[in-house]
Amino acid sequence: MKLKFRCLHGKFGVCRLPANAAIPAWSQTGPLSSITRTNQELSVVCPEESVPPQQACEGGWICLKLEGPFSFSEVGILAAFIDPLRDEGVPIFAISTYNTDYVLVKEEVSRTALDALRKAGHELIPS
Repeated sequence: MKLKFRCLHGKFGVCRLPANAAIPAWSQTGPLSSITRTNQELSVVCPEESVPPQQACEGGWICLKLEGPFSFSEVGILAAFIDPLRDEGVPIFAISTYNTDYVLVKEEVSRTALDALRKAGHELIPS
Protein backbone atom coordinates (compact mmCIF):
# COMPACT_ATOMS: atom_id res chain seq x y z
CA MET A 1 0.00 0.00 0.00
CA LYS A 2 1.51 3.31 -1.11
CA LEU A 3 0.32 6.41 0.73
CA LYS A 4 0.54 10.15 0.23
CA PHE A 5 1.44 12.36 3.16
CA ARG A 6 2.45 15.91 3.97
CA CYS A 7 4.44 17.60 6.74
CA LEU A 8 2.44 20.02 8.84
CA HIS A 9 4.12 23.36 9.49
CA GLY A 10 6.11 23.81 12.69
CA LYS A 11 7.07 21.62 15.61
CA PHE A 12 4.64 19.98 18.00
CA GLY A 13 4.61 19.15 21.69
CA VAL A 14 3.10 16.16 23.48
CA CYS A 15 1.97 17.39 26.89
CA ARG A 16 0.69 15.69 30.04
CA LEU A 17 -1.77 17.29 32.43
CA PRO A 18 -3.69 15.89 35.42
CA ALA A 19 -6.69 13.76 34.49
CA ASN A 20 -9.13 16.28 35.95
CA ALA A 21 -7.53 19.36 34.33
CA ALA A 22 -9.64 21.65 32.19
CA ILE A 23 -8.74 21.66 28.51
CA PRO A 24 -6.33 24.59 28.23
CA ALA A 25 -7.03 27.34 25.70
CA TRP A 26 -3.40 27.27 24.55
CA SER A 27 -3.88 23.70 23.32
CA GLN A 28 -6.45 24.60 20.68
CA THR A 29 -4.35 26.40 18.08
CA GLY A 30 -2.52 25.59 14.87
CA PRO A 31 -3.01 22.93 12.21
CA LEU A 32 -3.38 20.09 14.74
CA SER A 33 -4.71 19.94 18.27
CA SER A 34 -5.40 16.54 19.78
CA ILE A 35 -6.82 16.10 23.26
CA THR A 36 -7.20 12.70 24.92
CA ARG A 37 -8.48 12.20 28.45
CA THR A 38 -8.20 8.98 30.45
CA ASN A 39 -8.72 8.35 34.14
CA GLN A 40 -4.95 8.81 34.57
CA GLU A 41 -4.10 11.86 32.46
CA LEU A 42 -5.07 14.51 29.96
CA SER A 43 -2.75 14.33 26.94
CA VAL A 44 -2.49 17.28 24.59
CA VAL A 45 -0.71 17.48 21.24
CA CYS A 46 -0.44 20.98 19.81
CA PRO A 47 2.05 23.40 18.28
CA GLU A 48 5.11 23.59 20.51
CA GLU A 49 5.08 27.39 20.37
CA SER A 50 1.68 27.40 22.13
CA VAL A 51 2.85 25.43 25.18
CA PRO A 52 3.60 27.48 28.31
CA PRO A 53 7.21 27.08 29.55
CA GLN A 54 6.19 25.53 32.89
CA GLN A 55 4.04 22.83 31.25
CA ALA A 56 5.26 19.20 31.32
CA CYS A 57 5.79 18.58 27.62
CA GLU A 58 7.99 16.62 25.22
CA GLY A 59 8.67 18.94 22.31
CA GLY A 60 10.52 18.70 19.03
CA TRP A 61 8.02 16.57 17.10
CA ILE A 62 7.42 16.91 13.35
CA CYS A 63 3.90 15.93 12.23
CA LEU A 64 3.27 13.84 9.12
CA LYS A 65 -0.37 13.85 7.98
CA LEU A 66 -1.57 10.96 5.86
CA GLU A 67 -3.78 12.11 3.01
CA GLY A 68 -7.20 10.66 3.79
CA PRO A 69 -9.98 10.28 4.26
CA PHE A 70 -9.80 6.57 4.84
CA SER A 71 -12.74 4.23 5.31
CA PHE A 72 -13.03 2.36 8.59
CA SER A 73 -13.08 -0.85 6.52
CA GLU A 74 -9.57 -0.23 5.13
CA VAL A 75 -7.01 -2.45 6.83
CA GLY A 76 -3.32 -1.83 7.44
CA ILE A 77 -3.07 1.87 6.61
CA LEU A 78 -1.14 2.92 9.69
CA ALA A 79 0.96 -0.26 9.68
CA ALA A 80 1.98 0.30 6.05
CA PHE A 81 3.15 3.79 6.96
CA ILE A 82 4.95 3.10 10.23
CA ASP A 83 6.56 -0.27 9.40
CA PRO A 84 9.37 1.42 7.39
CA LEU A 85 9.94 3.75 10.35
CA ARG A 86 10.16 0.81 12.73
CA ASP A 87 12.64 -0.88 10.42
CA GLU A 88 14.89 2.20 10.64
CA GLY A 89 14.50 2.51 14.43
CA VAL A 90 12.47 5.74 14.25
CA PRO A 91 10.24 6.26 17.32
CA ILE A 92 6.75 7.55 16.56
CA PHE A 93 3.71 9.02 18.26
CA ALA A 94 0.51 8.24 16.31
CA ILE A 95 -2.85 9.99 16.38
CA SER A 96 -5.94 8.82 14.52
CA THR A 97 -8.99 10.92 13.70
CA TYR A 98 -12.25 10.10 11.97
CA ASN A 99 -10.77 10.89 8.53
CA THR A 100 -7.07 10.16 8.72
CA ASP A 101 -3.92 9.43 10.71
CA TYR A 102 -1.07 11.63 11.91
CA VAL A 103 2.38 10.31 12.73
CA LEU A 104 4.78 12.41 14.76
CA VAL A 105 8.53 11.83 14.60
CA LYS A 106 11.25 13.64 16.48
CA GLU A 107 12.92 16.41 14.51
CA GLU A 108 16.39 14.90 14.95
CA VAL A 109 15.35 11.72 13.10
CA SER A 110 13.04 13.37 10.57
CA ARG A 111 15.51 13.00 7.68
CA THR A 112 15.84 9.26 8.40
CA ALA A 113 12.05 9.00 8.63
CA LEU A 114 11.40 10.80 5.34
CA ASP A 115 14.06 8.75 3.55
CA ALA A 116 12.55 5.50 4.87
CA LEU A 117 9.05 6.52 3.82
CA ARG A 118 10.15 7.51 0.31
CA LYS A 119 12.14 4.28 -0.04
CA ALA A 120 8.96 2.35 0.89
CA GLY A 121 7.11 4.12 -1.95
CA HIS A 122 5.15 6.66 0.08
CA GLU A 123 4.87 10.10 -1.49
CA LEU A 124 5.59 13.37 0.31
CA ILE A 125 3.34 16.04 -1.19
CA PRO A 126 3.90 19.79 -0.78
CA SER A 127 2.13 21.47 2.13
